[in-house]
Amino acid sequence: MFKTTKALVLREARYKDADKILSLFTESDGRITAKARGTLRKGSKTAAASQQLVYGELTLFGNRGRWTVNEAVILEPFTGLTGDLAAFSLGCYFAECVENLSVEDQPDAAMLQLILNSLYALSRKLYSPEHIKAAFELRLMALAGYEPDLSGCAVCGKGEMEAPLLALENGRLCCRDCRSRLPGSLSQLCPDSLAAMRYILGAPPKQLFSFRLEGEALGRLSAAAERYLLSHTERYFSTLEYWKKLR
Repeated sequence: MFKTTKALVLREARYKDADKILSLFTESDGRITAKARGTLRKGSKTAAASQQLVYGELTLFGNRGRWTVNEAVILEPFTGLTGDLAAFSLGCYFAECVENLSVEDQPDAAMLQLILNSLYALSRKLYSPEHIKAAFELRLMALAGYEPDLSGCAVCGKGEMEAPLLALENGRLCCRDCRSRLPGSLSQLCPDSLAAMRYILGAPPKQLFSFRLEGEALGRLSAAAERYLLSHTERYFSTLEYWKKLR
């Protein structure tokens, strides 16, 4: 069975002498694994579109639940990432997060659009890496079923707080006066960083990054979004650590 679909290469691994095993996030089937035969040979027509963080149109051949790349054409190479090692490593972190939080063989148009928009913004340097990363992490957690409740203090119900805190285990807010009554680890926010988090969760996909935040407020947003994701995935991301070393 042949199928043509659009797909982003999340991860690539060399297999034998000239083949690759690709982790693909496809438009039609969600996350799948496919073999790209001969893609490492000189003159291969699938080589360019079989590279990590390349978005293309792929013709796949399916047999007994296994997929093979038959043809591939690049749609978006995200060329701004290839010449910037720090940006590329951050893009790989985005891909690693999606691979970890997506469901195999289940289409997810919103998650695919999120990572494509994030890679585009990163490639074109539309915003700072910290700005893009925080928005990506928080929105991804919401799409994966871990959306935090940012409506107000979970203990006293106060909506506006001078020193709000985010509980990492359950995604609930508390004010400074109620912090002792909310168990687990807390991440310090401020009114501006909380407003940005609320914007990220409700913004249309194409306007996801259109918020203004800098300085300490951006730092608090960035720390909270990262800690919240790591708390729920309960894993180590080597790509994240590599990006931190490079920056």
